Amino acid sequence: MSPFSPIQVRAAAVSGHRTSKTEAALKLLRRKNGAALPELQEATGWQAHSVRGFLSGTVKKKLGLNLSSEVGKQGVRRYRIITAAAAE
Repeated sequence: MSPFSPIQVRAAAVSGHRTSKTEAALKLLRRKNGAALPELQEATGWQAHSVRGFLSGTVKKKLGLNLSSEVGKQGVRRYRIITAAAAE
């Protein structure tokens, strides 16, 4: 069994330095204001239910990252990865 996660293996298998859908989504989630569902859909090409499954299954469970979900003033839900420095 490989010591690398399936995400790392897939990312390494990509020729050149093309950004994977997972990398693109994680980059958006790491922004200060995070990302709304439509932004994540556009970046990945996934449907809404697939993005929510990614957030729950991959980001939270497999990668073990802290994910915040907040509804802004305009009623738009934004998701954001909370880093250790931001949590303090």
